[in-house]
Amino acid sequence: MKKRKIIIAFLTMILSTIIMNAQEKYTLSGTVTDEVTGETALGANIIIPDFNTGVVTNEYGFYSITLPSGTHKVVISYLGYQTIEQQVTLNKNTKLNFTLTEETSQLDAVIIEKNIEKNSIRKPQMSVNTLTAKSLKKIPAVLGEPDVIKSILLLPGVSNAGEGASGFNVRGGGADQNLILLDEAIIFNTSHLFGLFSVFNTDAIKDLKLYKGGIPARYGGRLSSVLDIYQREGNKKEFKMNGGIGLISSKLLLEGPIKKDKGSFLLAGRTSYAHLFLQAAGEENTASFYDLNTKLSYNIDENNSIYASGYFGRDNFEFGDSFINTYGNSVANLRWNHLFSNKLFSNLSLIYSDYYYGLELDVRGFEWESHIVNFNLKYDFKHYVSNKLTLDYGINNIYYHFSPGEIRPNSADSGINAEVFTNKYANEFAVYIDAEHKISDKLSLRYGLRWSHFNRLGQDEFNVYENNNPVIYNEDFQIYEGANPTGVESSDRSESLADFNNFEPRLALSYLLNDRTSLKLSYNRMSQYLHLLSNTNSPTPLDVWTPSGPYIEPQTLDQYALGFYKDFKDGKYSLELEVFYKNIQNRIDYIDGADLIANEEIEQVILNGEARAYGLEVLFRKNQGKLKGWIAYTLSKSEQRTPGRTSSEPGINNGKWYNSLWDRPHDFSVNASYELNNKWSFNSNFIYQTGIPTNLPIGQVEQLGITVPIYGGRNESRLTDYHRLDVSVTLTPRNNKGRRWQSEWVFGFYNIYNRRNAASYSFEENRETGQNEAIRTSIFGAVPAISYNFKF
Repeated sequence: MKKRKIIIAFLTMILSTIIMNAQEKYTLSGTVTDEVTGETALGANIIIPDFNTGVVTNEYGFYSITLPSGTHKVVISYLGYQTIEQQVTLNKNTKLNFTLTEETSQLDAVIIEKNIEKNSIRKPQMSVNTLTAKSLKKIPAVLGEPDVIKSILLLPGVSNAGEGASGFNVRGGGADQNLILLDEAIIFNTSHLFGLFSVFNTDAIKDLKLYKGGIPARYGGRLSSVLDIYQREGNKKEFKMNGGIGLISSKLLLEGPIKKDKGSFLLAGRTSYAHLFLQAAGEENTASFYDLNTKLSYNIDENNSIYASGYFGRDNFEFGDSFINTYGNSVANLRWNHLFSNKLFSNLSLIYSDYYYGLELDVRGFEWESHIVNFNLKYDFKHYVSNKLTLDYGINNIYYHFSPGEIRPNSADSGINAEVFTNKYANEFAVYIDAEHKISDKLSLRYGLRWSHFNRLGQDEFNVYENNNPVIYNEDFQIYEGANPTGVESSDRSESLADFNNFEPRLALSYLLNDRTSLKLSYNRMSQYLHLLSNTNSPTPLDVWTPSGPYIEPQTLDQYALGFYKDFKDGKYSLELEVFYKNIQNRIDYIDGADLIANEEIEQVILNGEARAYGLEVLFRKNQGKLKGWIAYTLSKSEQRTPGRTSSEPGINNGKWYNSLWDRPHDFSVNASYELNNKWSFNSNFIYQTGIPTNLPIGQVEQLGITVPIYGGRNESRLTDYHRLDVSVTLTPRNNKGRRWQSEWVFGFYNIYNRRNAASYSFEENRETGQNEAIRTSIFGAVPAISYNFKF
């Protein structure tokens, strides 16, 4: 009898499974938008509790999920908004759009991950951090201006070369190894005023993601990270304006409908006016910047939308009448979103990007201009094959024009002859496919492949060297030096000087230990065909990019990462632990005494080496309550090595591993935000980092009355450790409530205890003692700030 019951139960289970699978299935799809502005919600959760499944909206707010026919409960959640619960009856494929209402009774959260859902634990994506515009604005920054780059420096695995330094370094990689995208357009320089501000206006930003590892196959061209930033679309409902007035800069943003609920515009601008104060004080030196963000969007119909976005920024430095420096980015993007079906979404983009650098030296009597221009065509598809399998695939083609420099005399008596450095051209093509696959309730995979092809195109003049070796080793003097060209060749642009092919596999997996704990593993291979020529700790506008070619190999990376993730107390707290290892081939290194500025034969000072980085990252977050924030710690090592090419050559640093310029063994940061009430909020950062590597004398000798310093191995010394504390207080007047005009005051203090962190050391003789002494150069001490922000 017992045996019969077991058989009946077994047959019943099989029959139920057959019936369930035999049920007709339909697709529920649509978009999720903000009720007030009409802007799409990136990363909103659509959850079906009965089936323990769900989906996240893509970059344009679109979702698609397939379910059995019947009536189902659908839950839509998005941080800072009221959760929607709705019963949906499916008896055919259905399009259903949801509008989100902001949760006014809940204080804004200051967190890194936008969505505290089980899906973040379950998803195979790892080594990624997300920041919203709201959280960016709560992080204290120098001179009171919210800053994207300063904010991501608080995340584990991210550092830079110190105060006043532009760019950022991820997991021991160089600043040139970061792919920085603004609405899909490549940004080559992220700084205003040499690093005091970033080029990203937080008022115009919707969302940003920083990928440090496990990078999806749709991204390529850089090794260390991808910083993907999306601009806001503008208010589709009504006209709005907001802005801010600070001590040295101000900003204004205008947005509104082109046609209500169909199209919108956004226009945002910033400018600095510190130069006015300098001129009023009789100072001849000035520094200023301005930038402009714009975006247009229009929904043609339920299946087609078009977007046009752009950015233009310029920095200007003048030292008297003798030195004028101008640089900046210009980008434009035209995009078309098309829905082929309720399961196939596409995005076609045509992108233009130009990085400009100009220099005028009146003392030398010349002007110099350089450009990097690229045209990018990309076509991306997102295919919701089933609830367990989603495919991303597409193509990408970038055409590059490098103009290293054009020198012109700026006066009749200059004495400088006009000269145009040889232009360089290249084309980078890639095709990719990426799959997110839920194998079981516990195991999820993300796997993909990217194939990239880089073609260095012909140019007017190209040096030829004996044995194709532009760098030789002088055994008599035991130094590397540039070889003399044996000839110069020219070729048509349609010809190819060199071409490279690389397959770049990607793999990530997540294994769920329980509903609150998971283990993740990732591997990615990346290729980089562009190289930033800089032998300084921090990139400068004067640095030049050059493409791979006959004498410069593309860099390749293999990165492995293992992570442990856990939520505590229903998501109130969370912990992320990751270990990583990176191995890089063909990392550019420079011979001793290399001169990179305006060097037409740059291949004569470059050697190809290797690099490695490994470490542990810890991120502990408090996501709910009046007190929110995170603690981040990174323990890591970053090294590089350039061995000799033959047994008779020593290589760089005698072929030994040495600290890279971005090696920061210890990096600790704390961000905290406390909401006292609706009127007062308090925010603070604390940062501690090991000092950056540098070369300092370890001794000296006297020869013929001249003191000659003695140096040890490359990057053997360090600057002093870096640390500082920033605080800010936000005052929101109580009379804001119910008024159209909303305002707030932000009071801040950068480096409140006036730590004089070393940017560099110089050495000079003390006139009283006759002894050499080190002189520390610091950028900032304590810097107060006040700003007034408004919106209506």
